[in-house]
Amino acid sequence: MNINPVLKLNPKDDVVIARQCVPAGTWLEEEQITVISDIPAGHKIALRSLNIGEAVKRYGQIIGFATQPIQAGEHIHMHNLGMGDFERDYAWGVDRHSPTPAEHQDIFQGIRRADGRAATRNYIGILSSVNCSATVVRAIEDHFRLHGLADYPNVDGVVSLPQSFGCAIGSKSESMAVMRRTMAGYATHANFAGVIIIGLGCESSQIKDMMNAHGLEDGPMMHSYTIQDVGGTRHAIQKGIDLV
Repeated sequence: MNINPVLKLNPKDDVVIARQCVPAGTWLEEEQITVISDIPAGHKIALRSLNIGEAVKRYGQIIGFATQPIQAGEHIHMHNLGMGDFERDYAWGVDRHSPTPAEHQDIFQGIRRADGRAATRNYIGILSSVNCSATVVRAIEDHFRLHGLADYPNVDGVVSLPQSFGCAIGSKSESMAVMRRTMAGYATHANFAGVIIIGLGCESSQIKDMMNAHGLEDGPMMHSYTIQDVGGTRHAIQKGIDLV
């Protein structure tokens, strides 16, 4: 099978790009032009004759102006292309179009959340805000892995997300911002029907700071607490089990 030696990036382009070295005399069938000189791979070939000062388009956008007359099939590079001033109209969204409604709408057996999102699982997430509470969130998951969820067939599982971070970092640092954003992403994931966030209490990564930064609030399906507030690890584990 013959592969077209050039690539056209946009129907409005004045050039094509050589996929490989294209020797002089090559006939480009799709473009109906003959290459005038040897073209290195990755370089541009003129699709039409251009006068001095005429705009040259690639990607459908002006990339420069002819600095000398250019023939169709000629190599376009720095020797005959220069920059220049021109008015830019970015015309955002002009190519937007509404797709034709499908005759048949594909569906799947998912879960429609109250905010309209679709989920593929119905988990309860147990998140740790710091390494110090990782043992607690794992223990809560282990409890339900051991005892099962036979009484709750609509729940696919209890999933813990422990971590090894969250303390000894600046409260206004980039690392803290990334951590808060990541935790908020987990906490609001469509596959989590409910979420419990557990911290130690004295860590840099305070749960309330994360929740405030991302507009999250405690409620029937989102709970947060710290080990220090509830009186230790054993109580924190039991509270999590009860909340689940």
